[in-house]
Amino acid sequence: MISVYTDGASRGNPGPGGYGVVMLYGPLRKEISEGFRITTNNRMELLSVIVALEALKKEGTPVTIYSDSKYVVDSVEKKWVFGWEKKHFKDKKNEDLWIRFLRSYRKHDVKFVWVKGHASNKENNRCDELAVAAALGKHLKSDHWFEEERKKENGGMF
Repeated sequence: MISVYTDGASRGNPGPGGYGVVMLYGPLRKEISEGFRITTNNRMELLSVIVALEALKKEGTPVTIYSDSKYVVDSVEKKWVFGWEKKHFKDKKNEDLWIRFLRSYRKHDVKFVWVKGHASNKENNRCDELAVAAALGKHLKSDHWFEEERKKENGGMF
């Protein structure tokens, strides 16, 4: 069983953002983080889960994901995302990431556990540190889909 802790951060919403992931398998530990120049907190929360699932090497891997994001955990555990998918994500935000999530989610045996953010969970706190540091980084990537959607909403203006 692999244990995965995830978190996302955004300095402003939207604003510079990042995600952090801690993956544990027995004595093995892997940390992943990345920052983006403009995004949202929910996108980073979801992207952290996606990146963790995509990092798994073998299909069918049992994995427990610990997240402080009600947005992500409830969307999956309460099966909302599957209804959104049937309706082609009509009027839903982050369609690109939900489609990517479902592709990886279906390859593994995934269980979600909600954890209280900024509490006494050592690994969740580490993910928060990674996400915030990534959001504050100097070489932030472009969240292309989000930036393009934002331009459409703002009449071509970023």
